[in-house]
Amino acid sequence: MSTRLKRRSTGWTSNAIIGLLLTSAIVRIGTAAGPAMADNTVASVDEQAPVATNAADTGTLLAALQAREIRLDERDSQITERMQALHAAEAEIEEKLQALVVAEERLSATLALADGASETDLMRLTTVYENMKPKEAAALFSEMAPQFAAGFLGMMRPDVAALIMTELEPEIAYSFSVVLAGRNANVPTD
Repeated sequence: MSTRLKRRSTGWTSNAIIGLLLTSAIVRIGTAAGPAMADNTVASVDEQAPVATNAADTGTLLAALQAREIRLDERDSQITERMQALHAAEAEIEEKLQALVVAEERLSATLALADGASETDLMRLTTVYENMKPKEAAALFSEMAPQFAAGFLGMMRPDVAALIMTELEPEIAYSFSVVLAGRNANVPTD
């Protein structure tokens, strides 16, 4: 009997210790769980508040995005209008450039005709002076400005120009010679 009693007392002791440990665990869990549960409740209340604030922020953000979209659409339409104006201006510029090219070609042709006509006139006048008697031509040349007379003498055949020069006063013939000698002095040689 005594072993049985020992077993019972040992069983009762271990049951008591297990019970005390469980009670201690429950008390500890209760003291730790209370604030944790309170924090969880507060956290869930705090989570709801930002949702309300986020809804207001979302509305503000949405309004800002819509306003920006309107501004971007306006800017896009302004850019489109500017591009259309730019294309129209480019077309007008191209048209005017073509007109300028045509006008330049006409002007060049007119200048060529005028140059050709004046060249023809100068050649005819030079031929007239060449066909004059040297003494008569010298009388005309002595009345001309040295630049003008030297131009004609330079275009004449050398033998005819020499005959006219011999009929001129030495000072006048010298001035014509200076002009003739110096008219190509500034021409580049390279």
